[in-house]
Amino acid sequence: MRVLVVGAGATGGYFGARLAEIGRDITFLVRPARAEILAARGLNLKSPFGDLQLPAPRTVTADRLGEQAFDLVVLSCKAYDLDAAIADMAPAVTEGTVVLPILNGMAHLDALDAAFGPARVLGGSCAIISTVGPDGEIRHMSELCTITYGERDGGRSDRAQAIDALMQGAKFQARLSDRILLEMWEKWVFLATLAGATTLMRAALGDILAAPGGRELIGGLHGECLATAAAAGYAPRDKVAAQARATLTAEGSPMTASMLRDILGGGRIEADHVVGDLIARARAAGVPHPLLGIVYTGLKAYEARRAREAR
Repeated sequence: MRVLVVGAGATGGYFGARLAEIGRDITFLVRPARAEILAARGLNLKSPFGDLQLPAPRTVTADRLGEQAFDLVVLSCKAYDLDAAIADMAPAVTEGTVVLPILNGMAHLDALDAAFGPARVLGGSCAIISTVGPDGEIRHMSELCTITYGERDGGRSDRAQAIDALMQGAKFQARLSDRILLEMWEKWVFLATLAGATTLMRAALGDILAAPGGRELIGGLHGECLATAAAAGYAPRDKVAAQARATLTAEGSPMTASMLRDILGGGRIEADHVVGDLIARARAAGVPHPLLGIVYTGLKAYEARRAREAR
C-alpha cells in the first residue's frame, strides 16, 4: 500500500516516520522549506518509545506531485491550512485512493467530502503530545500516542481492514473503530472543554480548579459541549464522559490545550474549527452555550489582535 502523509510536522511526521521505520511505503507531501530541512538533516524523532533517525525520508512537494498514485492519504494538517492542503493533495487522490483525516472537530469532513466525495473519506482521530523543535526534529513528549480510524457508516470494509493491517506493529497504538464518528465527537467534546477553559483563563487545569469558581467553569463548559453532542445524535458514552470529567477536574493537573501553547507563542489557532463550529451546531439545535460564546469571543479577540500587530 502506497501512503502519502500530508505534512511532516509534529503529528504527521511522527506517525509517518514510525510507519516508515517498519518498512511501510511512505511519502511525505511537504512545503519546499521543510523538504530542504529533511534532505539536509533527515527526519528525526525524540520519543519515550525510542529515538529514530530517517536519514533520507521520501518527500514530494505539491508542484512535483503530478499524477502519482497513492492508496492512502493521511491528512494531519491544522484546520486553518485545510484548504491549501486539499489543493496540494488533490492530484494524489485518484480512483481507489482513500483519505484518512486526523484533524480535530468535524467540519473538515464536509470540506473533504466536497473535494473528493464522501465515499473516499474515512473518519479518523489521533492523540499525541508532540512538537517540532528548533532544528526541525519532532519531539514526542509523552507515551500518549494513538490513532483511530474507520468507515463513517460503521462497517468493517476490506479497505479499512487493510489500513488496520498497515498500521499494526508501529510504535503507536492503532485501532480500527466501528463507531468512529462517535469517537470523533467524544474527543471534540473533551478538547473543546480543555481548550475553552485553559485559553480563557490562560492557565493549566489545576490552576483553574484552585481558583474561585474554576470547577464550576470547567463543569459548565463540559456540560454545554455534552449537550451539543447529544443534540447532534452523538452523546458521549457514560464511561467516556466520566473519564473526561475526571481528567478535566484532577486537582493540581498541569494539563493545557495545545491551543493555549499556540496563543502564548503568538501562533495561529483553530478557533473556528474547534469552538466556532461547535457553537454553530449548538445554535442550530437550540442548545444554550453562554460559556462557549465567551470562550469564542476571547479567541477571536486574540486573532484580531494578532492580525493588527502583524500589520
